[in-house]
Amino acid sequence: MDDINLHYRFLNWRRRIRDVRAVRFQERYKRMLKNGDTLSYQGNSDEVGCYVAPRPLSKGNCYFEVTIMDTGVRGTIAVGLVPQFYKLDHQPGWLPQSVAYHADDGKLYDGNPVGQQFGPKCNRGDRIGCGIYCDTIEAGLTTVFFTKNGKEVGSLVFPAVAEGLFPAIGMHSLGEEVRLDLQAEWDMEEADSIMMVDSHEDDWGRLYDIRVTGTLLEYVGKGKSILDVGLAQARQPLSTRCHYFEVEIVDAGEKCYIALGLARRDYPKNRHPGWSQGSVAYHADDGKIFHGSGVGEPFGPRCIEGDIMGCGIMFPRDYILDGEGKDNKLGPHFQFNISLLFPNGNLFTVAGVKDMLRNFGD
Repeated sequence: MDDINLHYRFLNWRRRIRDVRAVRFQERYKRMLKNGDTLSYQGNSDEVGCYVAPRPLSKGNCYFEVTIMDTGVRGTIAVGLVPQFYKLDHQPGWLPQSVAYHADDGKLYDGNPVGQQFGPKCNRGDRIGCGIYCDTIEAGLTTVFFTKNGKEVGSLVFPAVAEGLFPAIGMHSLGEEVRLDLQAEWDMEEADSIMMVDSHEDDWGRLYDIRVTGTLLEYVGKGKSILDVGLAQARQPLSTRCHYFEVEIVDAGEKCYIALGLARRDYPKNRHPGWSQGSVAYHADDGKIFHGSGVGEPFGPRCIEGDIMGCGIMFPRDYILDGEGKDNKLGPHFQFNISLLFPNGNLFTVAGVKDMLRNFGD
């Protein structure tokens, strides 16, 4: 009899586990009609409709996309991440532990009903994506990023939730309709490669008296006067996704006249970064910062062979990346620059730096 009771208790235990799992991995939505992968708003435009996916993002599935089929009356469509049991009468991003990119105003809502300017507005036909960088999950934090039509809009560091962050879509006006793709993929390696300069001369937009050998940059100019500057300028500007780079001084040459920094695309080829307007640079030989002037100011230590110098941009939260950089005041107007100048009389000294671009989080 005891064996029979134990057997029934075991079966009941297994059934309860299945029920719990069924509840745990069940999609939730309110004031929405779901037809296959299509979601449409079914409220009266006074109340929010919200959908929460059955499973959180994970290392195996770290990205999803929503295609706007119809913006309806107001286009109040939100895409983001929320806890599993998020209140379905609130837009994603309005409540704590949730974050979302809103199509109607281009703002980011980070646990607050008041948003901050984040990216462009989205219209019918646009694809809004949301994902996490799984390799950044550390000390209870993760990096959440958003895309528009496959291009990253921006990212933020977000507190990780124990049960995970679940894809969510919010709508708030008649006629709004989206198509959801929970299995979408975003080529992060391709996005990273936009700023990678590792072994191809073509990745440099301009090279003047500089020779590229793999990751090594060598000065090959005359080195006889102050005008004999060698300049290497990257083809792509810094961005919110790749906003930092480093160089290692492999050989300091005779006087270590090495500078790295940021400059406008049409920067003069015979000027160190920092000397002319539209540029800023840290100079290794004297540790000074030069900002659009030939006269530097004390800034940091001098750098010698074996040292690693870095430069980056801390983008503001309301920075807008429009893809073409026409209206931006920061990154897209600035290519990163490395220059070398070694005036040494009749002696010819070759010096070089090894470039090591890295993607650093905010």
